[in-house]
Amino acid sequence: MIFRKVSLLLAVACASTYAFVPSRTVVTPRTMAVQSQSASFAAQISTSAPSRSSARFMSDAAAAPEPEKKSLLEKIKSVIPPANERKKLVPLAMMFFCILFNYTILRDTKDVLMVTAPKSGAEVIPFIKTYVNLPTAIGFTALYAKLCDKYEQKNVFYICTIPFLIFFALFAAVIYPNVGVLHPHAFIDSIAAVLPAGFSAPLSIIRNWSYAVFYVMAEMWGSVVASLLFWSFANEVTTVDEAKKYYPLFGMGANVALIFSGQYVKWVSKLRANLAPGVDPWGMSLNYLMGAIVAGGTAMLGLFSHMQRNVMTDPACVDQEKQALKKNKKKVKMSLKESAKFLMDSPYIRDLALLVISYGMCINIVEVSWKAKLKAAFPNPNEYSMFMGNFSSATGTVTLGMMLLGRTIFEKFGWRKAALVTPTMIGVTGAAFFALQLFAPAFVPIAAALGTTPLMLSVLVGAAQNILSKSSKYSLFDPCKEMAYIPLDQDSKTKGKAAVDVVGNPLGKSGGSMVQQILIFGVGSLAAATPYLAVILGGLIFMWYRAANSLATQFEAATEGEA
Repeated sequence: MIFRKVSLLLAVACASTYAFVPSRTVVTPRTMAVQSQSASFAAQISTSAPSRSSARFMSDAAAAPEPEKKSLLEKIKSVIPPANERKKLVPLAMMFFCILFNYTILRDTKDVLMVTAPKSGAEVIPFIKTYVNLPTAIGFTALYAKLCDKYEQKNVFYICTIPFLIFFALFAAVIYPNVGVLHPHAFIDSIAAVLPAGFSAPLSIIRNWSYAVFYVMAEMWGSVVASLLFWSFANEVTTVDEAKKYYPLFGMGANVALIFSGQYVKWVSKLRANLAPGVDPWGMSLNYLMGAIVAGGTAMLGLFSHMQRNVMTDPACVDQEKQALKKNKKKVKMSLKESAKFLMDSPYIRDLALLVISYGMCINIVEVSWKAKLKAAFPNPNEYSMFMGNFSSATGTVTLGMMLLGRTIFEKFGWRKAALVTPTMIGVTGAAFFALQLFAPAFVPIAAALGTTPLMLSVLVGAAQNILSKSSKYSLFDPCKEMAYIPLDQDSKTKGKAAVDVVGNPLGKSGGSMVQQILIFGVGSLAAATPYLAVILGGLIFMWYRAANSLATQFEAATEGEA
């Protein structure tokens, strides 16, 4: 019946259209009569029985079954990945959980150790990232390239991760209990007495050298294990189509780690508060924290070993022909200079590097200013650590929501739009934080109305800026970056990724630190440099946008060619 009404309406519409078609014929009584006959003929068509073709169309349509409505259980089943994809995605997600659980604890601990160390502070961070972290990252990249030439990728994973776990265990058990002997306070005091005050930050690094080494190792865990080793392995077992579907959701389980690790750090901080007099609270805390690091790292290695035995050998999970070609392909050995030239000649790798460097510089420019406010608000290490635990939990919670949103962004808007979310987020929230510093007197009544102080308002706005920036990084920036590696050849994947992630990340942070150092020497303090930092942040965001758009064009061309 419905189809009959539709066919009748179509017939009437055709007749009406025919009746209103403009004609150059002069309207005469004869032409009026012809039009009248045409109209009556159309009316007869509309009221008469359907033609043979219409009847055939209606019978076919009636015979076609209507789409069945899926039940809630069937809809849920359709969302769940098939068995062959689950076999690799679940252990990968668990590996990422362990890695980020460790990284969150290390990130919070390194800040507490270095910022609250004797005669130290947040101003030490730019120097340690420039003069300690960056050279270490460059040295590791050269070593990693040699390891990739000499060993299989799975063996490189073990060689690079196990030393981290050994160091963190030794730090809690051996190094920290003996810092009174290991740290040369008297020697540095004698040097500081004859040097200008501007040398206090570099001297603090030497004074607290074991904390500085811990800081660098914690930073390198994020660059080497999380960014380089894990994502290299994930890209090896995942196709581009799978990455688009699951990478935004992939980190959901991992970012639960931010919540768990944040609460774990908070729980350990509460244990410190109830210790008997004479017991070193940080010594006890480090035993708990580094014990969790070793346990998480051991679980990660166990999952990696499981995947090597059961996933990498399964044809349903990994294309065995491609794996065989990779193993049989002769590795081209290049010197460090040749490797650098090979990477710099690639516009694709350069754009990827610009993305990572821009993120590192932008986040560092805002973060150091925020941590200076944070130390002023929480000078006690116990309170500082507890705040950072809550901060990590909040980051994990917000990131979970962003992960769900990220998949929708990828599906509806594509890689290009997803890649532009993070610079937009950092630009908007960074502008809000710097506005609070530049126009502080205007915000005094607002802080009073909220029942807080201008200092605490700065701390909270800075925390919100960091939470939103990091959540957009974990949910969109990282998946975009890792997807971009998948269409590349093996040399570009391994050496290019090492250069971009291991060197590019600290280079970005060191670049931000260098900008701050120059401004501090030029204008006298970090607070006085705020207007210049805000302008530089805007310029970096613009450069980031250009690199993301350029890379999007190349990525789309590469994936289309692969398809």
